[in-house]
Amino acid sequence: MPDNASLAEAFLEQSPACSWIVSAESEFQRVYGDSIPVFGKAAAELVGRRVEQALDKEAAPVWSDRMARAIAGETLLLRERRGNAAWHIRLFPIRREGGPAMAGGMAAEVTLLNKAEQELRNTVLSALRAQEFERSMFSKFLHDSVGQNLTGLGLQLDLARMDVEAISPETCRRIAEIQKILEPIMEQVREYTYELNPSAVERAGLRSALDRLAIRIRDRYTGAFRVNVDPSLKIDPKIASALYQIAQEAVGNSVQHASCSSIEIAVKSTRTGLTMDVRDNGHGFDPADVLEGRRGLGLLSMEHFAAQAGLDLSITSNRGAGTTIQATALRDE
Repeated sequence: MPDNASLAEAFLEQSPACSWIVSAESEFQRVYGDSIPVFGKAAAELVGRRVEQALDKEAAPVWSDRMARAIAGETLLLRERRGNAAWHIRLFPIRREGGPAMAGGMAAEVTLLNKAEQELRNTVLSALRAQEFERSMFSKFLHDSVGQNLTGLGLQLDLARMDVEAISPETCRRIAEIQKILEPIMEQVREYTYELNPSAVERAGLRSALDRLAIRIRDRYTGAFRVNVDPSLKIDPKIASALYQIAQEAVGNSVQHASCSSIEIAVKSTRTGLTMDVRDNGHGFDPADVLEGRRGLGLLSMEHFAAQAGLDLSITSNRGAGTTIQATALRDE
């Protein structure tokens, strides 16, 4: 009979999952199973080396942050894609009596589960498209029916006021009071029409739309909000509409989840094309962290709008370092 230690080693080595232990100094102590899909390096290239030295320059800071969080006592649940495969990753603290805390990790492939999630994702996207259509129809109703009738009512009141101005000053004052009540109602209808149907961006322009977004957000956000759009840019109306919708979702996420004191939207031309960055200085997050599921629908909506307009969408975020959502319209070669 093999002893318990050797049996455990054999189990870990031959498991389809990858497991590892990292010391308090962020050095790989043990690596079991195939680590290449997870870290891009074989176990022999990892053991005895610090995380920031063993991994490539893009992966090192991300994994260093994750290991440090686990050593500090946090448990992380992550979902990441490696090529066509999806991996579920768990990091957790290891505490030993009389010794410093360490970090343990396990990664298992969940590609089949990911396919089921993709089907759910497609269902959600279909619901988003249906919602978009309904919002557009309601916006059209507000604009073509409610808004135009209110405008017509205002004109009729103007005519009535002029008719009675000379013979009944009191009636004239009453009409003027009704018009004052009517004005904010008409403005609210215009605002709801605009918010429900961002295709209005195609008529008003992206800068104007983002300025209106900033005004609305300030009703519930007290931090700094800056909008910087290169005035020389000529933006295709369809792309402008998608950029606005992405900005609206990104800003909503920042206000609701990031605990930030500053948000900036910057739209500019680059060597590769047109780029919009939405940045905040909030607490940030790990884009692969499934515990941040509350961001899921907002991100899914941004991906939907980006795909419709042919935009590239990327997220850059780290704990404590804020978040940047970038949407890029690549220049045709």
